[in-house]
Amino acid sequence: MQFNISQLEARELASQIRLLLLDVDGVLTDGKLYYSNSGEEMKAFCTLDGHGIKMLIENDIQVGIITGRNSELLARRARELGIDLLYQGQSNKVDALRDALDRTGSSPEQVAFIGDDFPDLPVMRIVGLGVAVGSGHPDLATRAELITERGGGNGAVRETADFILNAQDKFLAYLD
Repeated sequence: MQFNISQLEARELASQIRLLLLDVDGVLTDGKLYYSNSGEEMKAFCTLDGHGIKMLIENDIQVGIITGRNSELLARRARELGIDLLYQGQSNKVDALRDALDRTGSSPEQVAFIGDDFPDLPVMRIVGLGVAVGSGHPDLATRAELITERGGGNGAVRETADFILNAQDKFLAYLD
């Protein structure tokens, strides 16, 4: 994990997180769009990320998804992981953030958001902890509090989940 603020400040921000929101393409996936000859869309999701999401949910940290695209594959993956906050086809991600705040009773300071490109910046400016994936646009990374070492679709979400759980002293229980 790289920091644009002190590691102590980052840990303090992460200790307050009650909701993690995620972009999809470039965060939960590697950002590539795969299509078959028949026009079928395919996405690859990282199992490390999936387990990190489950760990957060087990520890009463809600997880939601905000994406500009629509995909039945994503809806299926969200159901598999127990994610109820799913916002697809969002041209204005801030509207989805506001709805998620209302639905969860969270304040912006209690929210972390992981993104990879400029459509994610308006949400990152509002939440308490903005995270950019290491494989994302470099200018977004300069505006995030944290930058993951791992790329989107390759464990960046898990890296963030582990950081949040560590900051809340909930991670070590998984090592026993």
